[in-house]
Amino acid sequence: MERRRMDAALLVLFLGHLAGALEVPLDLPQPPTITHQSHKDYIIDPRENIIIHCDAKGKPHPSFSWTRNGTHYDIEQDPNVTTKPHSGTLVVDISRVKAEDYEGTYQCTARNKHGAAVSNNIVVLQSRSPLWSKEKIQPIVVQEGVSLVLPCRPPAGLPPPVIFWMDNIFQRLPQSSRVSQSLSGDLYFSNVLREDSRNDYICYARFPYTQTIQQKQPITVKVLNLDAINDTMAAFYNDTDLFSEDPVDERRPTFLIPYGPSSSKMVLRGQVLEMECIAEGLPTPNISWTKVSGEFPAKRTSFLYYQKTLRIVDVSESDAGEYRCMAKNRLGSVHHTIRVTVKASPYWISGAPRNLVLAPGENGVLTCRASGTPKPSITWAMNGISIENSPKDLSRKVEDDTIIFTDVQTGSSAVYQCNVSNEYGYLLSNAFVNVLSEPPRVLTPSNVVYKVIKNHRVLMDCASFGSPIPKITWFKDSRSGTLDGEMYNMHDNGTLEINVAQARNSGKYTCVARNILGIFENHVYLEVKEPTRILKQPEYKVIQRGRSVVFECKVKHDSSLVPTMNWLKDDGELPDDERLILDSESLTITDVTENDAGVYTCIVNTTLDHDSASAELTVIEATPTPAVVYERPDPPTDLELTDQKKRSVQLTWTPGDEHNSPIQKFLIQYEDSLHHRGHWHNLTEVPGTKTTAHLKLSPYVHYIFRVLALNSVGFSRPSFSSRTFKTDPAAPDENPTGVQGHGTEHNNLVISWKPLSGLQSNGPGLHYKVMWRQKSIDSEWTAVTVANNSKFVVSGTPTFVPYELKVQAVNDHGSGPEPAISHGYSGEDLPVAAPENVHVVVLNSTLVEVHWDAVPHKLIRGYLKGYKVYYWRERSLHKHNPHHVEKQILTFSGNHTHGMLPGLHAFSLYSFNVKVFNGKGEGPASPTQQFETPEGVPAAPSSLVITNPKLDSLTLEWSPPHDRNGLITGYTLKYQPVNNSNELGPVEELALPANETSVTLFNLKYSTRYKFYLNAKTDRGAGPAISQEAVTIMDEAVASRQVDIATQGWFIGLMCAIALLILILLIICFIQRNKGGKYPVKEKEDAHTDPEFQPMKDDDCTFGEYRSQESDNEDHKPLKGSSTPSNGTVKRDDSDDSLVEYGEGEDGQFNEDGSFIGQYSGKSASRDTAEGQESSEAPSPINAMNSLNSFV
Repeated sequence: MERRRMDAALLVLFLGHLAGALEVPLDLPQPPTITHQSHKDYIIDPRENIIIHCDAKGKPHPSFSWTRNGTHYDIEQDPNVTTKPHSGTLVVDISRVKAEDYEGTYQCTARNKHGAAVSNNIVVLQSRSPLWSKEKIQPIVVQEGVSLVLPCRPPAGLPPPVIFWMDNIFQRLPQSSRVSQSLSGDLYFSNVLREDSRNDYICYARFPYTQTIQQKQPITVKVLNLDAINDTMAAFYNDTDLFSEDPVDERRPTFLIPYGPSSSKMVLRGQVLEMECIAEGLPTPNISWTKVSGEFPAKRTSFLYYQKTLRIVDVSESDAGEYRCMAKNRLGSVHHTIRVTVKASPYWISGAPRNLVLAPGENGVLTCRASGTPKPSITWAMNGISIENSPKDLSRKVEDDTIIFTDVQTGSSAVYQCNVSNEYGYLLSNAFVNVLSEPPRVLTPSNVVYKVIKNHRVLMDCASFGSPIPKITWFKDSRSGTLDGEMYNMHDNGTLEINVAQARNSGKYTCVARNILGIFENHVYLEVKEPTRILKQPEYKVIQRGRSVVFECKVKHDSSLVPTMNWLKDDGELPDDERLILDSESLTITDVTENDAGVYTCIVNTTLDHDSASAELTVIEATPTPAVVYERPDPPTDLELTDQKKRSVQLTWTPGDEHNSPIQKFLIQYEDSLHHRGHWHNLTEVPGTKTTAHLKLSPYVHYIFRVLALNSVGFSRPSFSSRTFKTDPAAPDENPTGVQGHGTEHNNLVISWKPLSGLQSNGPGLHYKVMWRQKSIDSEWTAVTVANNSKFVVSGTPTFVPYELKVQAVNDHGSGPEPAISHGYSGEDLPVAAPENVHVVVLNSTLVEVHWDAVPHKLIRGYLKGYKVYYWRERSLHKHNPHHVEKQILTFSGNHTHGMLPGLHAFSLYSFNVKVFNGKGEGPASPTQQFETPEGVPAAPSSLVITNPKLDSLTLEWSPPHDRNGLITGYTLKYQPVNNSNELGPVEELALPANETSVTLFNLKYSTRYKFYLNAKTDRGAGPAISQEAVTIMDEAVASRQVDIATQGWFIGLMCAIALLILILLIICFIQRNKGGKYPVKEKEDAHTDPEFQPMKDDDCTFGEYRSQESDNEDHKPLKGSSTPSNGTVKRDDSDDSLVEYGEGEDGQFNEDGSFIGQYSGKSASRDTAEGQESSEAPSPINAMNSLNSFV
């Protein structure tokens, strides 16, 4: 009990100092305070000088020192570094050095004789925009309808670049539900169409700090329609169907990303969570999202990229859980589950520690209260030195996140650093303890004149400083007594508030600040002004065209205020027209036209308030007979009060002129000059045929009545006010509503209600009789009286027990009616019992069901919120080493006694326990139990590598699956050849024992591409396969013979004869090229300039020049019998593979770093004169045949 009293006393002291925490005037001694510093992660532009900020204040002004990478940084020894005057800010001149030389971790210390404050660790990094690696991208040829991914793979920059795809004229590539960009920057096609064919798919990377853009080499995509190709080729090959493969069929969706049925993602609190699901299928799938364990936070959730990306901003712990994306088309659907875990770098719970100003002998508390996930550690330092290594101080006691100061003495001022950190970040805060003995002073300027309009609120400031904290009192004029009561409200910071200022409140006010060391007075003045009102408002006018009209606007205002009058037409400025004449109290329009019709508004402004009134002008044609003029009625007159009773009175009046429009009704308004002077309220309405109203009134009100008349044009001006009619006070007629009870602590009950208004009080001295008793116990009502408040705290209550509550209104004239009984509960406390009879039922390898008995209600000690199951994977059953995974939590709201645990790992050992939780928190955990999940199918092998390729054999090596999900019983290897058209051959299958991790395959075909599929098996079945491709090597002797034969004249003739049977065009070409027998090739080409014999290009689906890999190296060598240029060199040919066309030659449009510097263009228009006489090579018949065979 004594300890509790001590804690309560310290809490009161702390709150007192917290509420009174003020800036210390700079003319008083104080430790340093850092006022400005650079960000923790400071990315610099390498083209500009580096500026690392560190500014601080203190008395005396602090000196500054720096550390770099944890060691002292001697700035004077570095000629490139200077500091700003009266500051610790570093300026690094990079004109003579590289910016990257100054990367590192910097920390600033500001120090004077009263202490030292330290900055955050400022990590300085240079922004980087690395170059894109040079690469030659081969055209991509795909069949219509299949999926496609165009990789971007931008260089990693700091910060990361912004990715976007454009064409070669810098237009963004259109995206849709079929074609979209992923978060990584790759371009995904769910299925390709013929119109996707183009040669300018370009990925751009924009680096924000350096404002540079890098681009990837253009990617060419050709989408083939097999029917069209068959029709074209059949004309050349005697209607032979070269492409017998069926068109791509419609298919159900599958996910391109992410992979597998589920995945996980971790995000930090406060950051942005982005998840994406991109699927392929035909027709194009639609993507939808759901949260398995709750609802999306509506205000923080958005869906991007055609529903493929789910984005949640400002993530909180409630966003953790399972999210499911589903891809669906008319053939089926597929879904993927993403398990989101939310962690948190440290964050303040109730703000950073605040400076303390204490007088000698006072007590105080510094609190460093923060949270995070995982729970952060807290360390303290004093003047930059660990608290453990700082000088001992008997007045200081450190308890976790709190430092308690008791009986502090002069000379113990210091700056304390609180460092809160976990693996995701840290918080560093400086808070000084300044021990001062200082008489009070008022910081608010003296002789300030406050001006306010009557019946408005006014605030008069009295900011003060002193140590000990001074007490503030206010006096008016002769100081007959302190200002308190209903009219005045004193704020904690010394400000005096007057809710409804009256003329009698004008005068001189004195603010007095007092502590044990002295007194300080400050004088201010209050002037209450009369409100500005429009007495005669402009009236509705119907005017014939060509006549004149006058709108009056007569104003009453305070004599000390100077009003300004403005007129508006239809809420806009008046037209600049000499026919509109402005006077001090009117607006005149001469020679009215149809354009003058509209609503005219008179606005009167002063420096303190304003008023406005409007009237409409209708313009009609001039007629020989006088037009009937309709105007608003005149105000009623002769108001009289009769038949006066305690709570009623009869009001009579005389109607004014109707102005050709019958009065429809009368509106009766009242002003309460006692409670709300200057405010008119609607009381009742009566038909326009009556001139008397019987009014029901409330007690303790000073009524003043007025009447307004309404016809089809509008309301009249208000009548003159009636005399005041005062009703007598009475006991309240009603009690407060909204009575409720709840606890804020485990041993209290807070009773609250909606207070009565001044009109409902029925008399002076309004207060409330608050009554309570414990329900289900035959006890007497406990009652207290509460005034000027709408809640009451009952302390010392049992934990979470029901109470009956009543609140009765009472004033000086009696009590209100018997109040109704409301119900509430005292405060909650943590549950004291764990669920019992906890057991688990294993349903399959990834799903179990946990059962438990409900905790008795009396042991929950609060509102039952539900149960939480904590579970974690200890290890896989085929390993004995533990599997370090953080605990997972599934929450089951309400009174559940069982729940499912999905998404488990097969063949694993799990531990779990169950907790009950209420509004206060969680109870103890049940004893930890374990269960084993049965075997499942294994994951794919971790790796598959092809080694030692030979002519007819190669070796496959693999690693077992990372997730075995059981005991591996063996492996299945399948493989099949793949030809140049990507057609798959027959499948061979081979069963392998579980203890093997390599196999050598024999009797394979040489120079053939094979595709291999390997999967592992358990007793539950086979898992997914990993695939790999490899090519057996070519026989060198055969390759050599091909090259040699290709240069023989007799073989050229033989091949020409064979080509004659295949394609007439090639027969003619070969005959023409070999005519003359021993002439050089160049001479034979010069002899044939017919454009029909030029090589054909792919663009028109005809044949160009085909070359095998083996002949690529021979492309720039003359054939036997051909001649070379006279200078003895071989010129480059006019191949489409020219580096110039890829932007890497002399005439290209790209820098060496690949960045764009001009528009795209074709080949250079000018060529060297010798280049026009280059030798053109005859295509090798061997190569032509090989190319045709592979194409077929």
